[in-house]
Amino acid sequence: MKTYAPKPQHVQRRWYLVDADGAVLGRLASEVAKILRGKHKPIFAPHADTGDHVVIVNARRVRLTGGKAERKVAYRHSGYPGGLRETLYSRLLATRPAFVVERAVRGMLPKNRLGRAMLRKLNVYEGPDHPHRAQSPIPLKLGATPAWGGLPAPPTPTPRPAPAAIPGRKGAPETRPARRPAAKLAASKRQAATGETRTTRAPKTAARSAAKSRAKTTATSGAKATTTKAGASKSSAGRSRTRTRRSKPEEEN
Repeated sequence: MKTYAPKPQHVQRRWYLVDADGAVLGRLASEVAKILRGKHKPIFAPHADTGDHVVIVNARRVRLTGGKAERKVAYRHSGYPGGLRETLYSRLLATRPAFVVERAVRGMLPKNRLGRAMLRKLNVYEGPDHPHRAQSPIPLKLGATPAWGGLPAPPTPTPRPAPAAIPGRKGAPETRPARRPAAKLAASKRQAATGETRTTRAPKTAARSAAKSRAKTTATSGAKATTTKAGASKSSAGRSRTRTRRSKPEEEN
């Protein structure tokens, strides 16, 4: 069995609307982070962004349990020595409730570019109104799993247009004649004008074998000529030597 890997064409981004009225901050952040990551889908993969868009309304009515509003502190640093700043969550809830929800959701997403891409699909608003009516988000309660609609259907291939029929023929498709090279076309025209018959050439293999046999014959004939010349020179040298040896005793007498 192959391991499935989600493809971009398999990911469909849906929009969901979550009402944070009376919701606990931690529970709200965990449920929203799950939808942003796409863990509610069977095609979930930790290395891919398969999640959906989430719109959170009534962020000012979110609550903290166990007295954490007065004890939980949000820290930030300016980057300079002594630049640490502390803010209680009770003050943040009163002044910046949308930032509190975004901060909680950001802490439950991956700490890399993938997590930042997922966070861009989150939209938090303090009141009950939001500007995403055109996307028609689906209302979703906390703890409910969004319905899975399955993979999108593959696109249907567009049929090719049928070839046009030749005028005068019924149902016969138009056939385009094959293009011939200019040299062959000129030769055929010349033959048609002069009435010549087309001569067939010998195959390349036959021509090559004939050339090889000619080269062999010339090489063997040249070798025989050189051997005969060498033998003749040797015989003439031997005869001259015998003649000089025979003539020596005659000169002494």
